[in-house]
Amino acid sequence: MGIEDYGGGQTAQADVLIVTTNDVPSHQVTQVIGEVFGLTVRSRHLGSQIGAGLKSMIGGELKGLTKTLVETRNQAMERLVEQARARGANAVLMMRFDVSEAADVGTEVCAYGTAAVISRL
Repeated sequence: MGIEDYGGGQTAQADVLIVTTNDVPSHQVTQVIGEVFGLTVRSRHLGSQIGAGLKSMIGGELKGLTKTLVETRNQAMERLVEQARARGANAVLMMRFDVSEAADVGTEVCAYGTAAVISRL
């Protein structure tokens, strides 16, 4: 598995800029639209859970789980962008992830932030 299997984030051609900061250098916020989020819940199949359990007994990275979490975070970000775009935003400020266990059956990943319209100064 290469580094591309473990990466995430936004492509350079995105029409909705996502940042973890409160502002964007050389831009001004012209409108704050409000909170937006993208949510997904994933479960793992029995075979991969057994494999991860065995691997955790001897130590080391659980590469299958890592790849699944990256894919899940990317899906949550895609949904965040869809919601921001639908509300007329061209940016999401202060983007964060929240990850939690969902009713003992899966992992919930929520990407959230503040949808805004920004313009270059």
